[in-house]
Amino acid sequence: MATTNKPKLFLLDALALIYRAHFAFIKNPRITSKGLNTSATLGFTNTLVEVITKEKPSHIIVAFDTGAPTHRHTAFPAYKEHRPSQPEDITVAIPYVKKILKAFRIPVLLLEGYEADDIIGTLARQAAVQGFEVYMMTPDKDFAQLVDDHIYIYKPAFMGNGVAILDRQAVLEKWGISNVDQIRDLLALQGDAVDNIPGIPSIGIKTAQKLIQQFGTLENLLANADQLTGKLQENVVKYAQQGILSKELATIHTEVPIQFDAEESRYQGPDPVALKEIFQELEFNSLTRRLLGEDNYNTKRTPGTQANLFDFTPTDQPTAETASVYLDPAPFRNIYTTKHQYYLIDTPSLRQNLINYLKLQDTFCFDTETTSLDPYQAQLVGISFAYYPGEAYYVPIPAERKAAQAIIEEFRPLLESTTQCKVGQNLKYDNLILRTYGIEVAPPIFDTMVAHYLVAPDKPHNMNAIAESYLNYAPIPIEALIGSRKSTQKSMRMVDVELVKEYACEDADITLQLKRLLELNIKQENLSKLFYEIEIPLVQVLTAMEYQGVQIDTQVLREISVTLGTELAALEKEIHRLAGHAFNISSPKQLGEILFDKLKIAGNNKKTKSGQYATGELVLADLTKDHPIAANILDYRELQKLKSTYVDALIDLISPFDGKVHTSYNQTVVTTGRLSSTNPNLQNIPIRTEKGRAIRKAFVPSKPDHVLLSADYSQIELRIMASFSQDEHMIEAFKAGKDIHTATASKLFKVPLEQVDESMRRQAKTANFGIIYGISGFGLAQRLGISRSEAIATIQAYFQEFHAIKAYMDRVIGQAREQGYVTTLMGRKRYLRDINSRNSTLRGFDERNAINTPIQGTAAEMIKLAMVHIYEWLQKEKLQSKLILQVHDELVFDVPQHEIEIMREHVAYFMKNSLPLAGVPVEVQIGLGKNWEEAH
Repeated sequence: MATTNKPKLFLLDALALIYRAHFAFIKNPRITSKGLNTSATLGFTNTLVEVITKEKPSHIIVAFDTGAPTHRHTAFPAYKEHRPSQPEDITVAIPYVKKILKAFRIPVLLLEGYEADDIIGTLARQAAVQGFEVYMMTPDKDFAQLVDDHIYIYKPAFMGNGVAILDRQAVLEKWGISNVDQIRDLLALQGDAVDNIPGIPSIGIKTAQKLIQQFGTLENLLANADQLTGKLQENVVKYAQQGILSKELATIHTEVPIQFDAEESRYQGPDPVALKEIFQELEFNSLTRRLLGEDNYNTKRTPGTQANLFDFTPTDQPTAETASVYLDPAPFRNIYTTKHQYYLIDTPSLRQNLINYLKLQDTFCFDTETTSLDPYQAQLVGISFAYYPGEAYYVPIPAERKAAQAIIEEFRPLLESTTQCKVGQNLKYDNLILRTYGIEVAPPIFDTMVAHYLVAPDKPHNMNAIAESYLNYAPIPIEALIGSRKSTQKSMRMVDVELVKEYACEDADITLQLKRLLELNIKQENLSKLFYEIEIPLVQVLTAMEYQGVQIDTQVLREISVTLGTELAALEKEIHRLAGHAFNISSPKQLGEILFDKLKIAGNNKKTKSGQYATGELVLADLTKDHPIAANILDYRELQKLKSTYVDALIDLISPFDGKVHTSYNQTVVTTGRLSSTNPNLQNIPIRTEKGRAIRKAFVPSKPDHVLLSADYSQIELRIMASFSQDEHMIEAFKAGKDIHTATASKLFKVPLEQVDESMRRQAKTANFGIIYGISGFGLAQRLGISRSEAIATIQAYFQEFHAIKAYMDRVIGQAREQGYVTTLMGRKRYLRDINSRNSTLRGFDERNAINTPIQGTAAEMIKLAMVHIYEWLQKEKLQSKLILQVHDELVFDVPQHEIEIMREHVAYFMKNSLPLAGVPVEVQIGLGKNWEEAH
């Protein structure tokens, strides 16, 4: 690697880094008060600041493309023509990035007729000769061909992956080649879909590597093509010239008429006045504080000095023992640059003193450290507490169960207090851990993850991300303690207690600080009712549901698995017979060759970027009319997915803790407010086919004298739409108890109700659920199997009959365009940054979300409120019945026989009346059974 006594030059590929920043923020854009999207600019600037801070380059240059044609376009006019048009946010960002670079006093180089790649390649070679260690900062793999003894690729951190520096050996190992120049040969063979470099058809990366390992270069391969066989030989011979052209297109030229100027590129720091001006315009407030010393936080500094990120040395330096353990998350504040007092509470007297202080507090924060993410398998390693910013306390818990329980019991009165507010981040996990020790954390509680989910639904809700956003603070990553590679990670129990203390106390301290800010945000955004009446009580409900778990009849699953295995074997035999020989049905490549090369089935035989035929579900569905093998393959895939993803996986998910399956409900994932679940994903258990529905037969009551009670909202989203739009036809149908799809069909086809046939009803059902979510004529045509003109006519007829729905849709889109967000009945917000975009695709997506979110979100709030009210009633009445599942619009309860009638009555009541709809009755269907399928 680079020696420390040589000057260090960083060459930045501007556009590649700007694009990378754009996509990093795509789901969580940064918008100024004036509506300017600064995501790409901010991401690029953060990357620039990070490399200046961590790598301390002596010289920096940034290269841009000009957009003018290059020699590659002359050689191949189609070069890069398949690239989508540049996003408007990037077009806006580029001038700002150039202004920022000017303020940093970093030279910008561009030259018409040459790409930034060529400029960087030329400068890299020149600087290396002059004694520089050169780092080409880019995510682009093409640059690997330039790596040399003193030239490296520097891939900045991205989406959770750390910085990667590739030297010559790393390149050779990564691509399986013997010299870096062979990168050009690999690209020549496999092509590059992004740049529209054609390559040689049907050659992917693995084949390309084997060929280059055997023949050395593309030219030698072409000269010895007679040694190849079959289709590979045919393609290599046929597309030889295309391969040579591709190698030329992939070659980075290093003789651009430009000279490296060491003095001009020397980095001497930014122009503070210019930097402050551009940062204020872009509202980069945190960067202004960090880089220019305008910091409102109480950090330790030498008296009389001003903080500056580029020469700042914290007074709280880590010890030699811990320096290598913690990762430095600069440029944010961190544990070393922030004053704090964290204490180890490891004796009975210290614990009692802490408890005495905690008893005096109205609010305190706590956080658990454990040996596993599975709360039913984990042991407590320790608990941290905080009640004053900058201070926290860590109580280690021994591994021996009896001793551990004794310590935890000391804190029971605090955790089960009904007067003190307990604060945490993802409290459901902490609650579940403590439940395994017999402690039920009592309300009131405050969960910062849930609060942030309401305030900023489109952003990450982990504590580190929230702390960076709200406190300009980067907490210690857990990987710094246990390791980053999952295969070699150690248990928290194995980490030195002093290190755990700092990490755990920091978590409690920062979470407490975030609570104070998020609490204010909740109030300012008028989200208090939604937060305190639905989402926070729901934490308790979900904790109880997950801990209760659901009983699984493994014998049923094993029988289904055997049946599916037999049917799969029969299908495989039939598919092989139709194909003419055996092949791997699960291999898209082999399947494509069978369908389109061997059987010559006509159809949409498009190829993927890797050069193989597309064999997705839509492609196969289109082929069912042409050959019976397509339908068999679809059936095979469905059965295979049922067996592996659901039937066999469910057996593996049974917990040794109690022999039940404990799904994990995700409260802070879906932006509409819906719950999702994992391990297993209950929302995705297939119910449209008989075999899929059979899986629910394995979900059974916990005891022989219990039954499952299923309570399902009837067509709740259509009822919400009727209420929101006040459409008289829909409201009349719901009030009269008519089948809404039959009533809709009667209106659409202008026939009496009794003359509506199944086909009409099916079309009306598709229209009801599709049109109100903005389905296009093309989409409706695909779903109904009709022509596009017929579908458009259906949509027009629908809106003529249900004109109030059309008026509502137009109204909600108009409101979204004005305010930039939509709300649910309880005030949940969803921000729609592209609602006014000039890009019709992005705008259309947000228009559909504008219609969809208030309806789906209100449905979510309705069932959540019902869950809260039912749970509280069950607790108050001390009933034995338990809520065990929530899936879509359905709740499932484990009910003793003697509580069936009271549960049937009260569950229906709470679900109907938790969130009444204006003018529209809410209906709930109740079913009972010895398994979920029977109850549903």
